[in-house]
Amino acid sequence: MLKKSNENETISNKLFRYVLIGAGTVFLGLGIVGLFLPILPTTPFVLLAAACYARSSKRFYNGLMNNRWFGSYIKNYHEGRGIPVQVKIVTLTLLWVTLLTSIYFIINTVWIELLLMIIGIGVTIHILTIKTYRQNIR
Repeated sequence: MLKKSNENETISNKLFRYVLIGAGTVFLGLGIVGLFLPILPTTPFVLLAAACYARSSKRFYNGLMNNRWFGSYIKNYHEGRGIPVQVKIVTLTLLWVTLLTSIYFIINTVWIELLLMIIGIGVTIHILTIKTYRQNIR
């Protein structure tokens, strides 16, 4: 009877591990899409992916943390250093160019335009409240 319980626990742990790996991969994919779609935030999805990988797979976590695009970004964020001013500028510029272009050329519904403006303001406030990382130059 005890052996069966341990087997179920092992299967449950493996299943949970695979679910976390799958979720981390989905979050990372959404974060990558967010690089090209400013309406979709990159930071929360990449941080969620890192959290999922940290609890499920050392290999995936180390791969993400050593990634040339996301690694230092995640490390700086986790260590409370913030994000570079250039990233803030590019993010906010792309966000507002995309939003305003969508509102002006594509969307003709007032409530959707209002929703996009609220999202844009929310993301802008979030980006501006994150500490700005300043690299020490020696």
